[in-house]
Amino acid sequence: MIKWAITFLVLALLAGLFGFGLIANLSFGIAKILFYIFIALFVISLIFGGRTTRSRT
Repeated sequence: MIKWAITFLVLALLAGLFGFGLIANLSFGIAKILFYIFIALFVISLIFGGRTTRSRT
């Protein structure tokens, strides 16, 4: 998911560089949403990923 966020961020930067303002704003918005989703999933995986049960045999 972070790969998609970076892709849309690069697309937004290139579109802004060439003067396509609407495409740049749309791409940047999508990149920002995907980045926040990635961060939320990362934090959730850090919280719940450490809760593994270990059996003593």
